[in-house]
Amino acid sequence: MHILIAYHSDYQHTQAVADAVAAGANAALADAGINAQAILKQAVDASLDDLRDADVLIFGSPVHMGSMAWQMKQLVDAGSKLWMAGDLEGKVGGVFATYGGFGGAGGGVEQTLMSLHANFLEHGMLVCGFPRSLSGFADAGIHWGLAVRTGNDEGMPEGVDDAALVAARAYGSHVAETALRFQ
Repeated sequence: MHILIAYHSDYQHTQAVADAVAAGANAALADAGINAQAILKQAVDASLDDLRDADVLIFGSPVHMGSMAWQMKQLVDAGSKLWMAGDLEGKVGGVFATYGGFGGAGGGVEQTLMSLHANFLEHGMLVCGFPRSLSGFADAGIHWGLAVRTGNDEGMPEGVDDAALVAARAYGSHVAETALRFQ
């Protein structure tokens, strides 16, 4: 099974989350006796062939003014060529986002997750949310996917806490296990 995690990271927070998602996915693959590793790529380095070749796609982005980073959107838009051929149809997808924002409102994280899901659904992919039964749901889960707060109350970058990394590993495992059910 080939899992691609494509993401953009401004302050290395989204990368830290991507690493934890990969660790969870890799653990699920190992538990299933599959000798494979999730591949991590910055969105600007991911090619259409990378998307086409993957069995599972997990996209991650920081929230920029209420939506995904332009680097992620550029990859999403380039993927329209794959839509024309139906190349992603039936693949499993998962999404995550990191956000700062003022207060506890989420700074557009739901919109970002929904727009990433909408892209996958447009391609005919099967998408994974974040079930409340997973470890870390109370810390970084939302039904749309993994939502990790990385900013302080003033909206300034602060970092990723350990509880969010637990949630990220659980989500990566969940997406991989879901894909294994369809294999």
